Amino acid sequence: MKFFLDTGNVEEIKRIVRLGLVDGVTTNPSLIAKEGRDFKEVIKEITSIVDGPVSAEVISTKGEEMLKEAEEIVKWAPNVVIKLPMTEDGLYACHELTKRGIKTNVTLIFTAAQGLMAAKAGATYISPFVGRLDDIGVEGMKLIRDLRTIIDNYNMPTEIIVASVRSIAHVEQAAIAGGHIATIPGSLVPTLWKHPLTDNGIARFLKDWESVPKK
Repeated sequence: MKFFLDTGNVEEIKRIVRLGLVDGVTTNPSLIAKEGRDFKEVIKEITSIVDGPVSAEVISTKGEEMLKEAEEIVKWAPNVVIKLPMTEDGLYACHELTKRGIKTNVTLIFTAAQGLMAAKAGATYISPFVGRLDDIGVEGMKLIRDLRTIIDNYNMPTEIIVASVRSIAHVEQAAIAGGHIATIPGSLVPTLWKHPLTDNGIARFLKDWESVPKK
């Protein structure tokens, strides 16, 4: 499974990149707004740190305007991916950008039908939101399993980015369900390598070492 960071915080990205754990980054207007910085500036900085795909989301809601935004954004770096909403206009923009050889990430997917439509339109990535489905009493991971089955059934090149990830369990379940990618908040990533028994074991080893005779 590939790991993307779901953040607009450059320092978070730098911290985790040095561990070799970052295959890409996803951003959205809310994440960029939290940083209080210029959108273009942040995206260009992230693309200079991360070799993999970096999703930058359009703000427009109309197809032709999305295309204009996308044509500007892709000039910023060769590893930029255009993030589009799961709407009729978003599907149109996805299809047109795919014909132009521009990679896309269709976001805010909540059903298998939506994921299938985005894949049919040529999306490089689709982003189903498991956490938000869990919030309304729908099992988010079932959507991941269903989408993986559909993609495998028809040998579609689209990759599933498991989004709205909120816990270690989400990451583990996404991997088991066959999600190609999990996009994880920067604040959650450190919890993936930590465990109380690991900390206790290290403390015990160090304490035992103190009793070993030293020359």
